[in-house]
Amino acid sequence: MRSDIILYKEEEAKTLTPTADSTPVVSHDRVNLIIVDLLSQYFQISEKKTHTGGSTIHVDEIASQIAKVYEQLRKIIDWKEQNLLRRSAIERIIKRGMIGKISSISFLPTPKLELLSEEMVSELIRGGHLRNDTVQKAAVGHVHEILKKYFYFIEHSPFSKADLKNRINFYDWVMAIAACEVEDVLAPPLEEDAIIKAMVESINQRILVLPENTITESEQYTQTYIATYRTLYDLDDSIISYNLLKIKYENWTDSDEKSIEYFSQNILKIQDDLSIQLTHPLRKKFYDTCEKYDTVFTIIEDILKQYKDTPAQLNEIIADKQKFRDLVTEFYNVRYKSLKKRLLKLALFSTLSVFVANWFTFFIVEIPLAHLFYEGFNWFAVTIDFFVPSIAMFVIVSLIKPPGKNNLKALLDVMEKYVYVNTDKDVYEIKLKKKKKFATRLIIFLFYLIGCISSFWFIAWAFLKATLPMTSVIFDTLTIAINIFAALVIRNKAHEITVEDNTTFGEFIMDIFSLPMAEIGSWIANKWKEYNVIAIFFNVAIELPIVAFIGFIENWRQFLKDHKADIH
Repeated sequence: MRSDIILYKEEEAKTLTPTADSTPVVSHDRVNLIIVDLLSQYFQISEKKTHTGGSTIHVDEIASQIAKVYEQLRKIIDWKEQNLLRRSAIERIIKRGMIGKISSISFLPTPKLELLSEEMVSELIRGGHLRNDTVQKAAVGHVHEILKKYFYFIEHSPFSKADLKNRINFYDWVMAIAACEVEDVLAPPLEEDAIIKAMVESINQRILVLPENTITESEQYTQTYIATYRTLYDLDDSIISYNLLKIKYENWTDSDEKSIEYFSQNILKIQDDLSIQLTHPLRKKFYDTCEKYDTVFTIIEDILKQYKDTPAQLNEIIADKQKFRDLVTEFYNVRYKSLKKRLLKLALFSTLSVFVANWFTFFIVEIPLAHLFYEGFNWFAVTIDFFVPSIAMFVIVSLIKPPGKNNLKALLDVMEKYVYVNTDKDVYEIKLKKKKKFATRLIIFLFYLIGCISSFWFIAWAFLKATLPMTSVIFDTLTIAINIFAALVIRNKAHEITVEDNTTFGEFIMDIFSLPMAEIGSWIANKWKEYNVIAIFFNVAIELPIVAFIGFIENWRQFLKDHKADIH
């Protein structure tokens, strides 16, 4: 999202109606002006996203194939969403390049940012995150300017070397934002920004926070914006923070010394302000509202992608409500089928990820702990230790189901209200929580506590029966909690086309026992992130030899090409 985003105003939308020379759009007398604006922007973006000339970066194909294999392995290990893979790779490269500064180890060199920028772009192309021969060489200079800015923030960290935890967390936050800006330069998400803007404006018009004047218009818009990012594309706090920074500070992406120095001096206040927005008391209610209606814009985006080269044909379809309903039905069915396949794929990838993690933790953590406390493993215990967490993960994710039969009709009705001019506009009320009576809160808490204790007791009992050492029982039980947390995150994927959410009694019972464990799993995962120094060093230790090997292959290939050219 760009910094010029403003609250939707009808008179401003009218000025966006294209001229005779621009991409044709539907007449806005029947179609909602926000949708007219979206069509106009989307088709114009598609027309402009062509190669504009200039020399491009080329990497060796053989080295690229090896790098892609490594990225696929990282996908299993890291278990990232598809839309996070490229940014995750950028962040890894930044951390690898900055390891000397992060660790303050004297024999590790300070990064040469010019070289790091060039290596980053080449490595992203090799790994398949950017297409070969499409990235202009000038992009390296832009990446260099970005890295200079964020390296300045790291160099002028407000935390002392003695304050290791806060200093490392600050570095991690800075590098995550840096990765977002690098990705924004190398692969700007223009179409996605247009979809997000349309969804934010459409839903913000319909939200009514009660009691009135509870929050300001600006706060309401910001919370709708954050919830849209989280629901429509499942984006994390780093990319949301980066886009909020661009909106609040128009010169955030500038590289002039004055701006950089100002942001560096106020970086902690800026970080705190973002944290306040991201942890707003009403954020969950905004999330629930946006999650229910993000399906509308998910399907609209699918349609726009299909018709980006034939906008006139889409305009003709939208002009006829019945034709448009038929089109939405067609794309909904396609998305429904792909969702079932993606859920299965997520189940397989998550299971593989857990299985690989089990190998690492078994030899690095569990065996040393077992020997330390004079315990041991038999083969049956080893089998249970390896396979039960993986099987549990697969079963939990496999139980996640797509929406029911009535969902399509609900979507068609809602879609019509969003796309066409409608005098009976829905209002989504967001109310502050009424404080429950003490007795009610106590009873609910006791039921929650019983569910939590019962879940942990049953899993620990099962591992004890399998004759696992007590240290592994504790470790594996906590691992299952993390797995359940991850599985519930995946369950949100099944809601991407859900408008009418009908929770079954079985799901209600499952939530009673799974949610407490998921919350503890979430807490453990977040605590691990706070002490991620080991993870940074581990990534560097793995990646440095692999990157060096890929670079050697590329140099070797160039050597062979040069000598082959001499044979004539």
